[in-house]
Amino acid sequence: MSAGTTTATVFAQARADGRAALVGYLPAGYPDVAGGIDALRTLVDAGCDVIEIGLPYSDPVMDGPTIQAAAQAALERGVRTTDVLRTVEAVAATGTPTLVMTYWNPVERYGVPQFAADLASAGGAGLITPDLTPDSAPEWIAAADEHGLDKVFLVAPSSTDERIAMTTAACRGFVYATAVMGVTGARTTTSDLAGPLVARTKAATDLPVGVGLGVSNGDQAAELAARDGIGADGVIVGSAFVRCLLDHADDRRAGLRALGALTEDLAVGVRRG
Repeated sequence: MSAGTTTATVFAQARADGRAALVGYLPAGYPDVAGGIDALRTLVDAGCDVIEIGLPYSDPVMDGPTIQAAAQAALERGVRTTDVLRTVEAVAATGTPTLVMTYWNPVERYGVPQFAADLASAGGAGLITPDLTPDSAPEWIAAADEHGLDKVFLVAPSSTDERIAMTTAACRGFVYATAVMGVTGARTTTSDLAGPLVARTKAATDLPVGVGLGVSNGDQAAELAARDGIGADGVIVGSAFVRCLLDHADDRRAGLRALGALTEDLAVGVRRG
């Protein structure tokens, strides 16, 4: 991938290859800033097409216990928004589209126009905003448009068709379909809510639809990506990656090996699907 590759380009290439894109999430600053960068680069090297970097936040109401634990550890080490932007710069330098996933409060405190400018300057592709809806986001939409940043808003099984139409119309890059009601986390089975949500979202937009529902292995990724099934354009994985690091907190090299092996399994899965 060349530097400056856009999210849209990556999804289009994956579609041309007859597969879904693999989107990987890790929070910045865990186990520390340098270790977090190493982990994210491992995701890239092992087959992730798009990277989401979490901005650790003190009140993560939508995150499950796995992501909360890593984010809390990062906060206790003193990770700040500037560290997140430094992490973005290091990962985006690989040429992989790199987005920040964040609750809205830290961006507002930083200053929305300044955050957009600094994210763009770091090579970031855009922002995923789980607790911000387009009708409450005029300042972010204006700042993102000024800097050509992706605006990724969320749809859920509870979203009405009207709400999905409004949300997808405001998105750029892709649409994030969260197919699990409640907090995030790896699951042993995929949600039966995913298929209907993807179908309703695709009826409203031509943008790629990335699905997050707790995928933790290649078989689940294949099921989610299957064109004759759920048909996700992107398979989003977070908690399972974070778990690799938490499970090997006393051996970073082993954690990176586990992370690489899981990523490779998932990358095979999205291609099989």
